[in-house]
Amino acid sequence: MEGSDDERLEPIRMLVQRSFRLDPDKWRDFVSESSNRTALTRFMSSPDYLLFFHLQPDSGLQASLGFPSAAQSKVVCVSRAAQEGSGKAFRIQEFSGGKALSGLVGLSEEVSCPLLNRVADSSSWAVGVAPDAMKLLEKQKNAAQVVEAKVEGLTFLPPPDALCNQDDLDRFLARSGPDQGGGCHDNDNSNTNGLVQDPSPKNLSLTGSNNSDNSHHDDSVEECSSLHDNGFHVDQNEQKLSVARLLHACEETVVEWVELVSDFLQQDWSGLVLDRQKPVPSEEFSFWKNRLKNLLFIQDQLLSAKAQQVSSILKAEDSIYWAALQDLQRHVQEGVREAEDITLHLTPVQQKLSEVLEMDFLQLKDNVAAVMDKVGLLWTGSEFYCRPRRTVVLLQEICNLYIQLSRDFLPGQEVIGVLVSEPGPVLQDIRLVIQTLQALKSAFCEQQTQLEHQNQATPTPSWTFPSHLVFFHLDTFLNRLLSIQEVHLVTARFYQLDQAVLSGASGTLLTVGIQQVYQDFLVQVRLLSACSCDPTDPEDQTFELELDQFWEQVLDLETRLVSVLSKALEDCSEVASAAKVVKMFWFFLDRPRVQDQLPPCLARLEDQVLSDLDRTELEFYSQKEKPERWFRFCPAGAARLCWNRQLRRRTQETLRSFRTIQNLCGGVALAPALLQRAEQVVELLQDFRTSTRSDWSAGLEEDCGSVLNQKLVQIDPPTHLEVAGRKQLEAVLQQLRYVSREGGVALRPNADRLLLARDDITRTFVLLDQTVSCYNQVVGGAMEAELPLIQEQLQQLNDTLSELQSKTWICKGVQQESQQALAVHSSITEARANMDAMRTIAQGWAELDLLQRSGDSLLESSVNDQICRGIKTDGEQLLSLTQVNRRLYSADEASEAWTGYLDYIDDRVQDGLLQLLHRALRFLTNSMNTQQSGGAALLAVSLQLQDSRGLVFEPSIDDGPAAFLKTIIRDVYGAGALVPRISVGRHGDYQESLRQNPELCALEQEVMTRLLQVKEEAEKLRAGLDRYAHLWLSDKQAVFQEFLAYGKPLAVGEVEADKNPPSLKDFQREIQVLLTISSEVTHLDEGVVLQGWLQVDMHPFITCLLSIILDWKDMYTDFLLESATNSLQQATRPQDRGSASFDLTDTILLLEVAGVELPEHLAAKLQ
Repeated sequence: MEGSDDERLEPIRMLVQRSFRLDPDKWRDFVSESSNRTALTRFMSSPDYLLFFHLQPDSGLQASLGFPSAAQSKVVCVSRAAQEGSGKAFRIQEFSGGKALSGLVGLSEEVSCPLLNRVADSSSWAVGVAPDAMKLLEKQKNAAQVVEAKVEGLTFLPPPDALCNQDDLDRFLARSGPDQGGGCHDNDNSNTNGLVQDPSPKNLSLTGSNNSDNSHHDDSVEECSSLHDNGFHVDQNEQKLSVARLLHACEETVVEWVELVSDFLQQDWSGLVLDRQKPVPSEEFSFWKNRLKNLLFIQDQLLSAKAQQVSSILKAEDSIYWAALQDLQRHVQEGVREAEDITLHLTPVQQKLSEVLEMDFLQLKDNVAAVMDKVGLLWTGSEFYCRPRRTVVLLQEICNLYIQLSRDFLPGQEVIGVLVSEPGPVLQDIRLVIQTLQALKSAFCEQQTQLEHQNQATPTPSWTFPSHLVFFHLDTFLNRLLSIQEVHLVTARFYQLDQAVLSGASGTLLTVGIQQVYQDFLVQVRLLSACSCDPTDPEDQTFELELDQFWEQVLDLETRLVSVLSKALEDCSEVASAAKVVKMFWFFLDRPRVQDQLPPCLARLEDQVLSDLDRTELEFYSQKEKPERWFRFCPAGAARLCWNRQLRRRTQETLRSFRTIQNLCGGVALAPALLQRAEQVVELLQDFRTSTRSDWSAGLEEDCGSVLNQKLVQIDPPTHLEVAGRKQLEAVLQQLRYVSREGGVALRPNADRLLLARDDITRTFVLLDQTVSCYNQVVGGAMEAELPLIQEQLQQLNDTLSELQSKTWICKGVQQESQQALAVHSSITEARANMDAMRTIAQGWAELDLLQRSGDSLLESSVNDQICRGIKTDGEQLLSLTQVNRRLYSADEASEAWTGYLDYIDDRVQDGLLQLLHRALRFLTNSMNTQQSGGAALLAVSLQLQDSRGLVFEPSIDDGPAAFLKTIIRDVYGAGALVPRISVGRHGDYQESLRQNPELCALEQEVMTRLLQVKEEAEKLRAGLDRYAHLWLSDKQAVFQEFLAYGKPLAVGEVEADKNPPSLKDFQREIQVLLTISSEVTHLDEGVVLQGWLQVDMHPFITCLLSIILDWKDMYTDFLLESATNSLQQATRPQDRGSASFDLTDTILLLEVAGVELPEHLAAKLQ
């Protein structure tokens, strides 16, 4: 066969490729292997009709003639069709996973056996081939069933191979008569409790099938019956040999069955735990479920037809193994009943544990009792499970489950690894696990107690087995968790040392020692956290070794820490300080090493407490006479009690601190001597407190009696009013407040009476104090102009005070009389406030500036409008306030008293306006004063040169500054008219009155004087500039003609002179004079301040004069330029050479000195 070229393989290729979804290349690779080609060749050329295909992960598609035992995936079985002449017809079956073996068995029963039976009837097979093939196929089927049962965890009872020999069965049937068969049948029917249904030999056949449609079975029975009826005689020896062979095979089968079933029945689940395994409940649940399944499977096999054949043969031959088979059947039945009972009662436990597995770990603690209740119900309800061994095993499994859940909940190696980062959350998880496991043990004890109580009421067995058998593994795991928890707790304690700071003489050194201990501990924590094992695994002893080393180092660190603590306690001068130190290290005080070193320190502290008590007693005797010197602002009795309280508090604080130290250090009781001494000091202070309270009560009673009889007010000459006994009353009220706060001071009648009326007296005192203050303010603050207006109000106040002088502190009606005085005071106080407001308004005018400078620092053209509007508003407010005061005083407008009051206000207003105007005029005088103005000009004019008028000021001094100042002064006086007149008896406005004021007139005159002075200085300035007058007054052309005629300008009065044409030097002289004057004018100041206040702008004059000088200079230079042009033209004409008037070179140099630029054509000719 040439692999893939064989056309006979095409149907198989298509089937296999479709089933396994193979590529064509995969099929070619499969056919190319020799082992696969051999299997295909034998399948196509031999009567073996079964061919198996399966996929291997490493080698791909494989083929075999037998079932592949190692196949874990799908198996494809190809067989020839059963029809005659269908050599090219194939049948394919697929099996997946564990169903492959079942498919093989079914294939043998449904395909192979019918084919062999059909072939056995044909004549094409050699004699004996078909029976041998049938035997081989039966063995193959039995082997497949054994493997299949093992795969499913079942026990398969293989039938004897002899049952496949039909000849032996026929000889056995021939030997066994109908009577024997009938006897066997009757005997079998009498055994109603057995599992054998019909062991008579007539039921024996080759296949063991009870199907009436099986043609082979019918043919065999008919053949046997025919042989028997015809009297067929078989050789006796051959018959005996066949029966012996069949019996021996059945007996061996029974022995094998007994061994298989006995081994299975003897399996005990509790043996797994005794073998040091740690199963969980789910494994036991699976065990009993599978056990029940296997027992039912065995029971079904014992009830099968082949088992009935074996039983019939053994019983017919009276074999001793027939009884063994009966026992086996009975044991299996009992096992089924036991497994059913246990499986039924284990179901509630299984359901509850399934719920537990679905819970969060936080919920496990609350459900352990329910789990134990289910186990208790299993104990009391099951017939076969109520055995200590099985219950102990189940409880151990539950413990193992909780151990497993706990380890899954905890972070494994990180349980210790988190010590170097954040151990807090993990510590909480560890505590939760410990609490959950301890709750599990507590639930067991409660269930055990409950079963004992039920045993007393009903005959229910109780759990008498020791608890350590149940919690052996759990206790080991719990101890490991407790060790881990202790590591976390110690680590958390050491971490608190990071912030520990000690004070005192050796505080720095001790703090350094603590920090060194802390750093060394961090090193040990890092070493422990670096352990690679799982700390939650109690069987891992590596962690135990690491933990032992860790505790050894921690013990050494604690020893060093105790030394620091002892030294810190020695340095403490007070017990309170020692208590603070102990509180700082409280988290280490329960450690054994610390406990061993504490007694000497406690003894020293006890001596220190006794010394503190002695100092307290000494201070008491030395300071008890005058303790109030320390409390100067409270009553003497309160001071004594406060001092006594401090001493008692100090004593109690010392004892409390020492008790705190003892409680933190182990709870040792106080020494009797120390207690006795403390009681003595406390009793001494208690006696002093009692005597002080008694003395204070007596003194307070006397003071209260004096106050109750005291009058309310007293008048000191001449008109000053005071509250009578103010200081004494305040002192008594203060003592009453301290007594109420202190407590324990007995109050006598007067003190009790005053205490009850304390609130009323306090209110009376407040009202009376206000009344007295109002009276003193009204009388003492009255103005002369106001007294005539308040005579009636003063009389009302005097009447009220006369009534108050006759009353004491417990009299009624004080409030009403005080309200009258307060009303009078209110109206007068409001009127005086209005007067103060008016006075403030008038005085505020003195700060206003009517005259202000503008942006260029010169005086503005008028007074400030905003200030004028404000003054006018103030005047209106003054009138309004006077009307308000008239109403408050209830005054008559025509009364002399009111007219005098208005005149008083009028004087204040006029004074304010006077200060306003005085400030404005003083501003003018100061601004016009050279020494006070600071060089800042007040007004400005300009000096101009006009053709018609010559040199003039613009504006003129008379028309400009003089008129401006007069206008300003008029506006300043006009501000006085903005305020309406307050007085009704004085005529005219305030402006008229102010114009007559001598001070203002003097200031006005001073301004006019400054104006005259500046006019004189301005004339001097103008006269000084007349030296340049000839420049703008002379006729330039006439003067120039005289210069051309005489070589110089003629002097004033000179009519004629000798004609002498000017030379170049004459031109140079005149031009130089003009340049000098121009330079002088240029350097004149553009601004001049006269008298320090009038600014003169010289710029217009300077500009105009420089323009005139330039015209004069241009007149001379133009002549020279024309002369130079003519000279240059003559120089270019030979006939005119030598006739030039001036030297050309000197002329050009003079023009350059004069700043004249030559024209371009002239400059070109010079080139």
